[in-house]
Amino acid sequence: MKLHLLGTGGYHPSDRRQTACLMLPEVGVVLDAGTGFYRVGEHLCTDQLDIFLTHAHLDHVVGITYLFDVIRARPLRRITVHAQAEKLAAVREHLLHEALFPATPPCEFRVLAAEVPLAEGGRLTHFAVEHPGGAVGFRLDWPQQSMAYVTDTTATATAGYLGAIQGVDLLVHECNFPDALAEQAARWGHSSLSEVARLAAAADVSHLVLVHLDPMAGEPPVDLEQARKIFAQTTLASDRQLIVF
Repeated sequence: MKLHLLGTGGYHPSDRRQTACLMLPEVGVVLDAGTGFYRVGEHLCTDQLDIFLTHAHLDHVVGITYLFDVIRARPLRRITVHAQAEKLAAVREHLLHEALFPATPPCEFRVLAAEVPLAEGGRLTHFAVEHPGGAVGFRLDWPQQSMAYVTDTTATATAGYLGAIQGVDLLVHECNFPDALAEQAARWGHSSLSEVARLAAAADVSHLVLVHLDPMAGEPPVDLEQARKIFAQTTLASDRQLIVF
């Protein structure tokens, strides 16, 4: 399975990273619609697109307004945006309010089901994570591969969602802050470096990829080698990176 990292930053885009957006082109799935969503059109290879939103903060949903350009070169049979009911209501009532965006995106909105079937025999499930305003994480399973995507929450080795991500081949997890700002991370509902690595080790995942990186931090935004001392198979994400799992 191929995963394209189209946006790996948090809060706002920078010259190096757009905000949250991951894509699995082979199955027509996009996870979050941040500013990196404008790149989705480069990778379309199905006639439908399912967009799954973890929550409704702007850096994860603004890309829905880019849909017209995304499908300009390749019109799709169906585009569906999946999210919790209150998150869909926020997007439709506020982001797509005619005073802010006076057009109707070419998509349908659907309340996130407990289990969503995916192409190639896959399924997507979700689980709650703690974040101001509420959010969910996603687990995607196929007969031969599995992955989880967790963003905008505070990681610990005993996090409530530990069981939901147990044993996945690929864990894509936010890491907005270095260890020196761990208290600030927890206060703002985000994660710090070593805690994410400890979570990956506790969950016995095969590979950890760090996303939702601080756009104001230097390069690298966190100390990758420090994370690897705790969990060796850790990668620092970059925009347009391709991961095969």
